[in-house]
Amino acid sequence: MIDIRKLKELVRLMVDNDLSELNLEDQAETVTIKRALGAGPGGAGAPIVHHAPVIGAPPATGPAADGSSGGGSAGSEPAASGARPEAADSDAGLLAIESPMVGTCYLSPNPDSPPYVKAGATIDADTVVCLVEAMKVFNEIKSEVSGTIERVLIKNGQAIEYGQKLFLVRPS
Repeated sequence: MIDIRKLKELVRLMVDNDLSELNLEDQAETVTIKRALGAGPGGAGAPIVHHAPVIGAPPATGPAADGSSGGGSAGSEPAASGARPEAADSDAGLLAIESPMVGTCYLSPNPDSPPYVKAGATIDADTVVCLVEAMKVFNEIKSEVSGTIERVLIKNGQAIEYGQKLFLVRPS
């Protein structure tokens, strides 16, 4: 299985270089990524990934195969010891919807529209909760959990990090 960090980096390179298709092959796997140019908020330009492992090939090893990107979300959240104790108690049992990428988060499809979700909204696993714009591509972020939005942790237009908590959900 391809490392998601590697895949995200490949997509970033495609967008930065205005490529519509990328084919990559090594001993262990083959990856083909295609995207429509001129993507807009509707997600029409989202990359399509085809991944085919090569049968009988040994797994890739070495420094290039570990998928580390050098970046991370360390330090993006306050330390647990410095957090308010009452907030930790009130968050018990809540699930976090986290950002799958770095970008700018938008809570509504456009400036004139209401937000996708607000605190108190009931959601299911396929509910779109926000958009994340990364390199001029707008990506719909789905909740992937069912329940009730307890807290919105971000503001519209805020820059966000990979793995950053966006919403807290009380599961149903």
